[in-house]
Amino acid sequence: MRLPCNEEPSYYNKPAILDSKERAMAKIQIGDVIEIKTKEGFAYAQYTHKHKQYGALLRVFNRIHKVRPSDYNVLIQGEESFKCFFPLRAAVDQNLVSVLGNTSVPGKAKDFPIFRAGVVDPATKKVAIWWLWDGEKEWRVGELTNEQRKFPIRGVWNDTLLIERIESGWTPETDLT
Repeated sequence: MRLPCNEEPSYYNKPAILDSKERAMAKIQIGDVIEIKTKEGFAYAQYTHKHKQYGALLRVFNRIHKVRPSDYNVLIQGEESFKCFFPLRAAVDQNLVSVLGNTSVPGKAKDFPIFRAGVVDPATKKVAIWWLWDGEKEWRVGELTNEQRKFPIRGVWNDTLLIERIESGWTPETDLT
């Protein structure tokens, strides 16, 4: 669902319902600006890449707004909290998020990021051996440097985890694993 920047979303007062024809016609595109409803207000993200296995990659911005900003182009220049893969098409179809519009992905976000990944040890709740991944190949690095701790963590998040992490102020470098 695409909403003009100067209108409050229909779900602000009541749930927005799209019929199946409207959902089928709404095409998700690189550059789409996404609005995510949280307990504190609205968070925003931009769809920057599509990966053949993981799907839509979002860059999620670190500010929650009480009302929709008048210019979403300003939003995408803001500081991001994290990047994550997210089932965007399904979330739009289920009215879990809204597409405000589309704008160019800024230069700093055009390159596919390097992700980190590892298996959490159930006993320690920590990852002992980390791997880095560039979207195609993966390589072992063992322990992370401080700079590598800022890399996004590879995985696909559902709407519950996305909203929880937005509301808590989570970032990859503060992740306890």
